[in-house]
Amino acid sequence: MSTAEPLATRVLASVSHLTDELVAAIQGENPGYRSAGVVPLDDLWHSCHDNLTRVLELIADPPARGQTPDVDPRFDAARVTGRRRAEQRMPIDDVLRSFRIGGRLVWEALIEAARRDGSVDTDALLGMATRVWEVVDSTSAQVTASYHEMERDLLRADEQRRAVLWEGLLHGRGTDLAFVHEASRVLGLPVDGPYAVLVVDAGGDAERTSITAARRLAGREIASAWQARAELLVGLIGLPGSTVDSTVALLREVITEPAGLSLVVNGLAEADVAYRHAVLARRTLPVGRAEIAVLEQRLPDALLLSSPELTAHLVDRWLGALLRVPGPERRLLLGTLQIWVATGCSIRQTADIVRCHRNTVINRLQRMQSITGHDYGDPACQVELGLALRASVLLSSE
Repeated sequence: MSTAEPLATRVLASVSHLTDELVAAIQGENPGYRSAGVVPLDDLWHSCHDNLTRVLELIADPPARGQTPDVDPRFDAARVTGRRRAEQRMPIDDVLRSFRIGGRLVWEALIEAARRDGSVDTDALLGMATRVWEVVDSTSAQVTASYHEMERDLLRADEQRRAVLWEGLLHGRGTDLAFVHEASRVLGLPVDGPYAVLVVDAGGDAERTSITAARRLAGREIASAWQARAELLVGLIGLPGSTVDSTVALLREVITEPAGLSLVVNGLAEADVAYRHAVLARRTLPVGRAEIAVLEQRLPDALLLSSPELTAHLVDRWLGALLRVPGPERRLLLGTLQIWVATGCSIRQTADIVRCHRNTVINRLQRMQSITGHDYGDPACQVELGLALRASVLLSSE
């Protein structure tokens, strides 16, 4: 039997007194436990008691040769402490500092016991010191491993909870007062205040984009929260004291994928409305256009896209027959018609733009009127015709 074993057994008999000393030392020397205030005194005392007991048992009865700490049941207190402190969000450095204080107190208690015995020589003390710190190091390693394992579990749980809250907001649960306050707490955003939602195609590095955008906005004191969904990155952006234009200008420095920005809503309770607006704004972008579509600037297009059945009927009514004309002629006629509508139905301006004689424009218009059966000269038809042309472009780009 080595010197460490009988001394550890002797100290083990007064482990409760040693626990009191350790709790006092931690409170005095480890300010993290005082300032954080997350470890109740009773919890700290029992944790210290259980870990001191196990450390002394391991000193008195070392693990068998080849037995690793991972499978030794006497490290159970260390594993429990690691998991518990991770749940309490106590920084791991503060936890390990307490174990070092505990190791020092165990060593001092063993020295005191040896001094009372009076039969321990220097070589024996050196061997005992090696044993003590091997046990303390192994115990700390088990604490650390369990802490990080629980930390990963907590992170996954936090991410899942965050995702659930996001989905709830985007599906209209913001009208539930308890739910919206929980979402506010977790997302770090106020319940009230003007908000806009941005949706971005998830074609790039969504995580990097969200981090960069959040930091850039925070630099201008604009709060935001971001969540990656299946095909979209969604950003909830607070706008108090900030205009939509200035926010969009800032986002354009970061966002490189096609995106849509909603109208402004009054609070988290309307996040679902803003989300639908943002998706609608994104849909107004032509294929291949990587920019931020601001719904406020695209209301006619959004209205057309928001009612696909009526929009398809509008296009068919005004352009259906024309769209069935063979390719070259169809493109020529539609191009002329779009310019004519865009110029306020000016024959002269249309002729200048398409570089032809005004009579050619008149002939093309007459040809289209005969195909569609509509009188383009009727001012009442020109609004619907313009919408139909706009809708045909939108529908073809989807």
